[in-house]
Amino acid sequence: MKRVRWLALAAVFALVIAACGEGEGGETTTTAGGGETTTAGGATTTTVEPGSSFEGLALDSGGCDYDGKIASIEATAETEVVFTLCSEDPAFLAKLAFIPFAVQPAEHFEATEGSPLENPIGTGPFVLEEWSRGSEIVYSTNQDYWGEVPAFDTLVFRWRDSSTARITELTSGNADFITNLAASDYATIEGDANLQLLVDENPNVFYVGFNNLFPPFDDVRVRQAIAMGVDRQRIIDTFYPDGSAVADFFTPCIIENACEGEPFYEFDPEGARALLAEAGFPDGFETTIKLRDVFRVYLPEPVAVAEDIRAQLSENLGIEAEVIVMESGAFIEENASGQQEGIHLLGWGADYPHVTNFLDFHFGGGNPQYGEMSPDIIDTLAEGARTVDPAAAQPIYEQANNLIREFVPMFPVAWGAAADAALTTVENAAVAPVGAPQFATMNPGDADFVFVQNAEPISLFCADETDGESLSACEQVLEGLYGYGPNGEVIPKLATECAPDDTGLVWTCALREGVTFHDGSTFDANDVVTSWSVGLDASHPLHVGNTGAFEYFSYLWGALINAE
Repeated sequence: MKRVRWLALAAVFALVIAACGEGEGGETTTTAGGGETTTAGGATTTTVEPGSSFEGLALDSGGCDYDGKIASIEATAETEVVFTLCSEDPAFLAKLAFIPFAVQPAEHFEATEGSPLENPIGTGPFVLEEWSRGSEIVYSTNQDYWGEVPAFDTLVFRWRDSSTARITELTSGNADFITNLAASDYATIEGDANLQLLVDENPNVFYVGFNNLFPPFDDVRVRQAIAMGVDRQRIIDTFYPDGSAVADFFTPCIIENACEGEPFYEFDPEGARALLAEAGFPDGFETTIKLRDVFRVYLPEPVAVAEDIRAQLSENLGIEAEVIVMESGAFIEENASGQQEGIHLLGWGADYPHVTNFLDFHFGGGNPQYGEMSPDIIDTLAEGARTVDPAAAQPIYEQANNLIREFVPMFPVAWGAAADAALTTVENAAVAPVGAPQFATMNPGDADFVFVQNAEPISLFCADETDGESLSACEQVLEGLYGYGPNGEVIPKLATECAPDDTGLVWTCALREGVTFHDGSTFDANDVVTSWSVGLDASHPLHVGNTGAFEYFSYLWGALINAE
């Protein structure tokens, strides 16, 4: 991937210059459309636009004391939604494009009692027909799609947990497109004239994490010793494809301001043993290494990498660790709730190409997977997230990276190179740098398009999911106000435009007219407000979901409204 592409995108995202106005909950205020809104502790309320029969919904935080970024969201007309921010956000449009903030009918949330886990209703190019748990998901083409209708009739999602099994599906003719090749399988694809190798340019990082609420990881010297006691280059050389690199920072350097400050610790087993002895563990200790056996760009061979880390800890530090492979959903939930003891292996791929996506989600204070985060890190990242000018943000992220290095909530291991593969008969086959493969723009040359990924989705309510398999499956059905283009650029979807006022405080989104949901109902501004309220307002009666965490709403927008 060329660095210039991501820098150009970062410039597009740096649009917001805002400051929060204060407000009081429980008062009647005037909306941008001239109507009235009655707020009650942040709950969704009703406003009536003068001269119109449209009754618009609104979400009002009651002010910005809750530490979040969104003060209010109002349906000021049938085809207009107004977002009022609490603080500057250089990645506002890019965040709107992320699939957890997709829109579903307000009535569907009511019908499913806030948990449309297996039956999403969207506006996207494909309609969900059936999810056979353990087997496959079948979609049909949305013939009433507002955009360009796909060139085939049926899209099928399946899953296989190894690269070899996925390649077998491809070479046997049972699949048209597969994801996440193992490094050893590149040559197989390149040597077969019937297959095409598709480079995955998504920035990513694999890291080893600790929860500092559980001893002995409450001692920063222990965390630092483990970071120094693992030979990361050995892991890259053994398990990763060409093009991968040791991660000297948490965020890949291709993203602007990612690699400011001091790089992470070099491999130094002697220094690591001295730190352990200083912390009271001259002979090491016993612990666990927890992970899920799911192939990722950032972690292509999870169990093998875990075993290598286990062996290195034993050989270099005298730490004896048991490798525990957990079911994917249970592993994610244990991390999200801050209950993960021992060492855990996880990673991250870019949701949007901005440093806030990597650092704020993990270290901005709303993520309990590391235990208690350093207040200095939280405050520094909050300052960075309010700074639109990249040059002004540079020293802020230098300080943030240095603080993360000092605090060691985790240590980064690898920036992984990766590739997918498809039959040569698939036209326009490509891997977008952000988001799922855009199958609607491809043509398999047949009525059916079969895609094989590495695991089954957890659910299809992606407002309350974080795993890539779920997000990819959701993205075929659902759309937000914005989305991502084939090169990772932010493009309008259900909005034709979202534009800020002169201060950058108020963003007015003009909605696309004539769009219908898959159930035939008409898309309007109330669907937008309801979809956001269900995720963002913890007191909303439909704030249910799957885990109930709604992590992306919390992390990317600062905090949930009315959260305990």
